[in-house]
Amino acid sequence: MNATPSSGKSAGMFSPMTVLVLVLVGVLSFTGLAVLSAYAPELRKGDDGGGHALSRSSSGFGAIARLLGLMGEPVLTSRGDLPASAEEGLLVLTPSAGMSPIPLERNDHIGPTLVVLPKWATAPDPKHRGWVTTFGGNEPGQALNVLPPNLRKDLKLKVAEGRRTVRLRRPAGETLGAPVAVQRARTLVGSGWIPVLLDQDGGVVMAMREDSRTYVLADPDYLNTQGLKTAEGALTAVAMLDLIRDEDSPVIFDVTLHGFKRTRSLMRLVLEPPLLGATLVAAALALLAGAQAFARFGPPLRSRRAVALGKAALADNTAGLVRLARREHRMAPLYARLIQASAARAIGAPRGLDGQDLIDFLDRVSRIVGATHTYSALAERALTATPSDLMAVARDLHTWKQELIRGRQ
Repeated sequence: MNATPSSGKSAGMFSPMTVLVLVLVGVLSFTGLAVLSAYAPELRKGDDGGGHALSRSSSGFGAIARLLGLMGEPVLTSRGDLPASAEEGLLVLTPSAGMSPIPLERNDHIGPTLVVLPKWATAPDPKHRGWVTTFGGNEPGQALNVLPPNLRKDLKLKVAEGRRTVRLRRPAGETLGAPVAVQRARTLVGSGWIPVLLDQDGGVVMAMREDSRTYVLADPDYLNTQGLKTAEGALTAVAMLDLIRDEDSPVIFDVTLHGFKRTRSLMRLVLEPPLLGATLVAAALALLAGAQAFARFGPPLRSRRAVALGKAALADNTAGLVRLARREHRMAPLYARLIQASAARAIGAPRGLDGQDLIDFLDRVSRIVGATHTYSALAERALTATPSDLMAVARDLHTWKQELIRGRQ
C-alpha cells in the first residue's frame, strides 16, 4: 500500500475566518453581559408579589399606578433620585411589615409624602408567579414600626373585626368617593395629627402631621389592587390621591424600599452621556487595533543585537556619522566618480582613458545604447545636489550604470 505524500504546507487547526468569528462572538457576548449587568435593576420587572407599585398582586399597588397612567395623570415609579420636575409631586411610600423605619428626610423632595401602612401578612404563591397567599393581618404595633420614632410616638391603630362598608368623608362632612367594602378596617388614633379623611363612625383613616406635609394612610386596602377590584374602590382611590396632591403634579411611587434602587456604577457611567462618546471612540480604536493585528502586514520583525556586528553595522555607523555631520550632499560627487570607475570596468573601457576623455567615451556609449541619461549630465547634477536631491541622483546613477552594462552585453 503506497503512502500518500504529505503536502509541504500543513493546514492549521482552525482557519483564519473561524478564529475571527470566535473572537467576534466572544467580544459581543462579553459586551452584552457587561451592559446587562450594569442595567440589571432597571430590567427587573418587580412582579414578585410584594407591596409596591411594580407588583400586581392583591397587596401590591401596580393597579393604581396603571390606572392613573391610563387616565392621563403624570405617574413616576422612582428607583433613585427624583428629577427636578417631580420635586413637588406626591411621594407615595408603601413599606412592608418588618422593615426598618423609613427615612422621610429626602433632600430631593419638597412636596407631600404619603406613607401607606402595611396590613397583610403574605407569602408568594408557588403555583402562580406574582401572586400571594394571605395569612391574615399583621399586628398594629408591627405596622407602626415602619414610621420614624418621632412620628409613631403616641400613635395607635384601631382594628374593626369583620367586613364592613366604609363611607369616607372630610372632617367638614363632605363625602369622598364611593362606599367601599373593607376587611378588618383600620383607623388612626393619636395626638399631633390633623384628620384628613374619616369613616362614617368618625375614625381617622388618613391624617397629616402638624409640623410637616407627611400623610399616613391607616389601611392600604383603599389603594392596593385588592381595593381597586371594584369601580367604587377605583373611584375612591383616585379621589383620595387627588385630595392631597397639587393639581397636575405627578404621583411618585417609591420602590427603593423594596430593593429596586438604581445603583451608580462605573459601567453605567461609561455607557451614559457625557462619557458615552469617549467609550465609543475607545471601542472603535480597539476594533481597529484588532483588525490590524489580525491582518498583519509582512512577516514579524526579528529581534536584533543591541550592538550590531559585521560590515552592515560598520556601514550603518559610518552613514550615521555622515548624517550627524550633515555632509550627505557632499558625498554625491564622490559617489558619481565611484559609479564612473565601476561602469568603465564593467563595459571594458580603454585603460588609457582618464579625465574628460573618459567622460566623453561614457557619453558616447550612453547615446549608443539608448541610456536615459549621460554621465556628464549626472555628474553635473551630483556637483549641485542638495540633501533632498541626493537619493534621486544616486538612483539615476545606478540606473545609468545598469543600462550601460545591459547595452554592452
